[in-house]
Amino acid sequence: MSIEDRLKEMNITLPKAAAPAANYVPFVKSGAYLYVSGQVPMGASGLEYIGKLGENTSVEEGQAAAKLCAVNLLAQAKAALGELENIKRLVKLVGFVNSAPDFTDQPKVINGASDFMVEVMGEKGRHARSAVGVAALPFGVAVEIEAIFEI
Repeated sequence: MSIEDRLKEMNITLPKAAAPAANYVPFVKSGAYLYVSGQVPMGASGLEYIGKLGENTSVEEGQAAAKLCAVNLLAQAKAALGELENIKRLVKLVGFVNSAPDFTDQPKVINGASDFMVEVMGEKGRHARSAVGVAALPFGVAVEIEAIFEI
């Protein structure tokens, strides 16, 4: 089953790829790779999941934020490639979690994106990953995720 078909089956419509918020490009194609800039949890009505994990945002909310970031990563990939079937595999995700000083469940939070990518892409969605706690993220969002795809 194609990635697009799987998204339809899951009732997920990819949004229009977001424009950059500063002086950078949303993606770079280089050789056999597509590098997608960090995506925040931008929903249909704007930014969602503002907050700090371990302070005012739950792990479950963080996972939902990570999943929304992953949806936005796929939207950028589609904008870059035209078709998601041009992706050979997801190579790596790097997840940043807006964390209180004693919060240590960053991997659980980023599982929201990892699990989604495997569910949508199957085996080619299995990837290497980093899950990093940070003191703050742009606009106060709970999660930001970047990706590297082989194309």
